[in-house]
Amino acid sequence: MDINRGAYPDALTPWEDASWRTAALGWLDARLDALGVRETGPRQIRVRPWSVLVRVEAVDPVWFKAASPGSAFEAGLGEALSRWTPEHVLTPYAVDALRGWSLLPSGGPVLRGLGAGPREWEDALTQYADLQRALVPRAEELLNLGVPDARVGGLPAIFDEAAEGNETLDAADRERLRLFRPRLVAWCEELAAIGVPDSLDHADLHDGQILVAGSGRYTFFDWGDANVGHPFCSLLVALERVAEEHGWEVVARLEDAYLEGWTGHTVAELRRAAELARRLSQLTRAGSWARLFPTAAQIGDPERAAALLRLL
Repeated sequence: MDINRGAYPDALTPWEDASWRTAALGWLDARLDALGVRETGPRQIRVRPWSVLVRVEAVDPVWFKAASPGSAFEAGLGEALSRWTPEHVLTPYAVDALRGWSLLPSGGPVLRGLGAGPREWEDALTQYADLQRALVPRAEELLNLGVPDARVGGLPAIFDEAAEGNETLDAADRERLRLFRPRLVAWCEELAAIGVPDSLDHADLHDGQILVAGSGRYTFFDWGDANVGHPFCSLLVALERVAEEHGWEVVARLEDAYLEGWTGHTVAELRRAAELARRLSQLTRAGSWARLFPTAAQIGDPERAAALLRLL
């Protein structure tokens, strides 16, 4: 088996535990047998501080994913999303919600690498907004599934937790963050007052997390960073990626396309909400880095510190 450790060759994960590997691969083998999948090549292993992936080569490749304990909700979330919004997500072959394990179809090519232009991004973002609006009535159910709570009222507490005990931050950085905190609270109050309802925030929405499911149709996957919070927080990563590919001049157009379906607010209110949410989403990014495998947790502190300082 080919093991890809990426930029984290020394990160300790459950893959290094022989008993865990036996249990996980046994579960995978049993599910493959039940599905009648015939393997056509060696398995490929991708080990990261936040997940372990196994690609099973077959006529239609199959993916096993084991999430970290802090993101174990992803398995149950994926199953629920496939019932609630099947047109927008992958439908897993099997899940073990308690252990955070999922068996997933390949779902087609990712948007990245296909030469996607602004039009494709516009379609993808408007479809993603459709998904989020469909999930607005499900916010409490999402929380009950264990999806982390990053609603706007709780963001100052997330800020405090991310800063406390983070040895990456020096005394000067801590003082800058302390002085900044009242402004953070004011942003949260202003954003909450606009009144856009909570929904699911992917929190890492880029073109490597978007699948081309057909002509002009996209599905969204890899929900391990997700949270329940302000839906517009999803715009940060997506629009930064658009700007890298196509320049900042197209960002406003794509943001407006995403915002168009959020009715009940003026255009000015929606644009201001988007501006505030993009800033505050650095906190959800910081929260994601806290959810690594326990044996790799120290890797997250520099990333959490960097996210906090980007707020400034």
